[in-house]
Order: sequence, then structure tokens, then C-alpha cells
Amino acid sequence: MVYLTLWMLWRVSGCCRSQRSMAVVLSGQKASLEIRQRLRRDVDQMKIQYSGFRPGLVVLQVGDREDSNLYIRMKLKAAAEIGISANHLRLPKTATEDDVLRGISAVNRNPLVHGLIVQLPLDSMNPIDTEKVINAVNPEKDVDGLTHINAGKLSRGDLRSCFIPCTPSGCMELIRQAGVPVVGKNALVVGRSKIVGAPMHDLLLWNHATVTTCHSQTADLATEVSRADILVVAAGKPEIVKGEWVKVGGLVIDCGINHIPDNRNSKGKRLLGDVHQPSALQRAAFITPVPGGVGPMTVAMLMENTVQSAKHFLQVNHPGQGSLNHSRMSRQTPVPR
Repeated sequence: MVYLTLWMLWRVSGCCRSQRSMAVVLSGQKASLEIRQRLRRDVDQMKIQYSGFRPGLVVLQVGDREDSNLYIRMKLKAAAEIGISANHLRLPKTATEDDVLRGISAVNRNPLVHGLIVQLPLDSMNPIDTEKVINAVNPEKDVDGLTHINAGKLSRGDLRSCFIPCTPSGCMELIRQAGVPVVGKNALVVGRSKIVGAPMHDLLLWNHATVTTCHSQTADLATEVSRADILVVAAGKPEIVKGEWVKVGGLVIDCGINHIPDNRNSKGKRLLGDVHQPSALQRAAFITPVPGGVGPMTVAMLMENTVQSAKHFLQVNHPGQGSLNHSRMSRQTPVPR
């Protein structure tokens, strides 16, 4: 593996590494393509083995936010390429909480659907309890991994029987592809959101890193960052982490997606991560770009969860009919003590 080879070469020449050396850029585009190709083969196998069976995915949206529409198009396109039957259930901006809950209940009961995601934020003119809506999703179809059931299993280290949120799962896949061991490393997560920061902490912990979480109340972020062998930044603030803070030879995963005004750009804005990339490139051994890093992996891991859910459905409802390689997110299963 090219990333592993590069990392080993760096380790050999290692301690004398110049700060001017450029980091290896971890391409989420390339890694996600490999995952989608594998999933396509899995879906083709299901169709043959189970008479045309296809995994089913529903994306439920409330309202018509431009950014949500963009993300949904990306998900539907990826699903179509893999062979997943994906449907977009759009509710109007006038939808009430009861309308949303009824829609979720109908999808929960539909045996043709194996994955259900609720696109956030909910763009309604009426008050809607987001937590109530998320937890109305059947945990067996919660391919976003956001229900209390799946989050609780992850926090307890029960990685084999839960869906893992897609962005943290994609981050772990990029770390793995870099060939950087997690066991025993000092890992730092900047951000504590339920979607990225908190589950990322849990994943690193149960893969036996020593994990610290920083947030808006952290007193000395620079010092904490400087100690991190593995740094995952999901703060939602453009370039909050400066490159000179990064530990020389560290691995940096930048989850930031921040649009800032830029009159020089034809769109009037440009995209920045949560890490100052030009300076971080001078110190890190590996870094994810923005865009093209974590973003494509998030979509790929959503497809991964959907296919795994379909495999689980087939094994429960058609036992003995055949054998599918089903190991839900086993790649993130902790090593034995």
C-alpha cells in the first residue's frame, strides 16, 4: 500500500525530518472510489444470490435548503452507482413534527428499506424536536448511527453491533489507509458534536489510542494540538488550528467545511477546512485536503452502512439460503487486550 510504504520510509529517515518537507496528502476521493467499487461487487452478489434483491435507502428531508439538496444529490448519485435503490422523501417546509414522525414510521415498517437517514437541519417553519425525530428511526435502519441506541453501543465499545456515524468511520478508514498505527498513540479530537467529535473520540478510544477531546472551553488549544500523534479537527471554525501547532510527523484529519466570502472567486466564496493547510503541510506526515478528503469518505461510509444493513436483513430473514460476508464495521473492532 502506497501510504504505508511512504510512512515506513519516513520512519526510517524520520527523526531528522525537515519542517520544509511536505506531508503526504490522503485522498478521500481515491479511498472512497475503492470502497464504492467493493460495495458494487457486494450488491451484485446479492442480486444473483437473492433473485434481484437490492439494498434500499431513504433520505428524508424537511424543507428545501440549498446545502441539504447538494448533499442529498451526492448521496443519491453514489447509491445509484453502487446499485442501491435510493429514494428521496421530501416533506414541505410546513411539515409538523407529527408529519415527520409519521413519515419515519412508514419507512421503518417498509421491508424494502434497509437504511433511513434524516437530513439535518430540519428546515420547517414549525417547532420540531430534532432528537425526538432522530430517535424515531429504527436503530436497525439508522445508517447515520445517530440514535441513542447506536450511540450508546459505540460509547460502550460494542462496535460489532452498531452503526457508526459516517464521518468518524471515514476518518478511521483514512487513518488505516495511511498505515499509521492507532494503538498507544496520543490522539486529539477538536470538537465534541454528536455527529463527529464525540463518536470520533469513542472510535479512537476503543481502538486503543490515548484520547483527549478539546472544545470551545479548552484553555490552551495550541499546547494540546502539539502533543497529538493523531489529530482530528471537527470544530466548524475556519483554520482554528494553526499549522505551527501541529506535531512534526503527526497525522492530521481535517473535517472542516467552511465557506467564507471571497470576491476573487467567481462564486463569491471559498472553502476552508478547520486547519490552516499550507502551514500544516510543512509539519505533518499525513494530512487530508479540503475539499477531497473527509467529505467523499462520509458518503462512502453511508453506503457501507446501508449495504451492511441489507446483509443483516438477508441473514435474519433468509437464513441458510447462502453466505454473505457480513461483519458490520468490523474494521473498527478493537484489538484484543
